Amino acid sequence: MSDSLQKWVGRNRPPRVQITYDVEIGDAVEKKELPMVVGLLADLSGQPATPLPKLKDRRLVEIDRDNFNEIMGKISPRLDISVPDAMKGEGNIKVELNFKEFDDFHPEAIVKQIPRLAKLLEARQQLRDLLAKLDGNDELDNLLENIVQSTEELKTLQTEANAGAEAPADAPAAETPAA
Repeated sequence: MSDSLQKWVGRNRPPRVQITYDVEIGDAVEKKELPMVVGLLADLSGQPATPLPKLKDRRLVEIDRDNFNEIMGKISPRLDISVPDAMKGEGNIKVELNFKEFDDFHPEAIVKQIPRLAKLLEARQQLRDLLAKLDGNDELDNLLENIVQSTEELKTLQTEANAGAEAPADAPAAETPAA
């Protein structure tokens, strides 16, 4: 089986490492190529949610760029740790990260797996959208600036927002006064 695999790899993806040696047959010198085969024995699942089978029951898996995400999905690496709570400045928070594909290692994907950070990311995106809407809209910019500077209007908006959040889903929404 390994012979056919080597031939398939040689036809489809030539190896980057080629080891050759010279063989003298009579007066002729012939170059022979040694196959480069690498095996890696590793537990890549991190802290699995279900126990792994015994080592003797596991099988070798060929991983390449074409099936990397599929194999990662089967392994499903998991990390369950406690990290310092930088938002409050005291204590720790429990973080559980699951990785199903290579893109799950990107910072944004990691943030989305932590509920508190996901809310902050959503707020950041909403502020970025608001800033984009303010660009060139002087009337909206002045209105928001007046609201932020006026503590009374800010308190009114806050109570309206709290009342709207507490209203049942089937109740009609209260109309907001026009500015």
